[in-house]
Amino acid sequence: MEQSAPVTGGLCWAELGTTDPESARRFYTRLFGWRPETDPRQESGGHTVAYLGDAAVAALAPLYQEGQPVAWNVSFAVADIDAALRAVGAAGGQALLGPTDVFDAGRSAVAVDPTGAVFQLWQADAFPGAGVFDVPGSLGWVELMTRAPRQAVSFYTGVFGWSVDASRRYPRWGVDGAAFGGMVTMDEKFPHEVPAHWLPYFAVEDVDDAAVTTTTVEGTVLMEPVSHPEGPRIAVLRDPQGAMFGVYRAADGRWAGDGPSAVTPAARPGVLPAGRAAR
Repeated sequence: MEQSAPVTGGLCWAELGTTDPESARRFYTRLFGWRPETDPRQESGGHTVAYLGDAAVAALAPLYQEGQPVAWNVSFAVADIDAALRAVGAAGGQALLGPTDVFDAGRSAVAVDPTGAVFQLWQADAFPGAGVFDVPGSLGWVELMTRAPRQAVSFYTGVFGWSVDASRRYPRWGVDGAAFGGMVTMDEKFPHEVPAHWLPYFAVEDVDDAAVTTTTVEGTVLMEPVSHPEGPRIAVLRDPQGAMFGVYRAADGRWAGDGPSAVTPAARPGVLPAGRAAR
């Protein structure tokens, strides 16, 4: 990823909503070496921030709504969350939750794009987002899976001002020229019931070792490790509660070149978010 820190309009955070936070803590600590810290305040609902050293890298949280699926969710930083939600509605999307004040950390909201992919918005106050990107154990890329790529391009460029290299076989999203994600068109390889969704990728030292570790701690390998020409080595995994995510390792330590071509998920990803954005 060419984005090295949270910037307005860009990627800032990833959060897991899960049915078993304690199991998720054990799984991701083993896989990524995270140091999880749970907020002791009752009103936080058991929200847990994962650290690498002193840097916050992701969050784990219980499910907050009835019928909410287990899923990883991604957040994009905005300067004014109310204005951003108005832009979402004007562009054909919909607000699902919020905006909500999260202590003194900032304000969060949840929205869905016109193609059905859910994402979160974050207006920072004391907490800007992830402390690091692209280092092993941290977020390094996000990927939009959608059946309506033209509609998605129109929406996200209009709402966030993203750039998109639509001439590439694998279009990449960027802010001020810095790429942070890509887009895959869902075709017949994807089961009909799999909705549009955002898939986060975390950097690892060794993709093959990460896949093996996943199976030893009761996770599942959905897509075996594969290397892309002039690009990263990747795999798509699923944790014991069913949340899907990717891992990658690029030769230069950063995501480069083309991303995954059509991947057929073995599990239905979440269609609603965890119910809270970054803290």
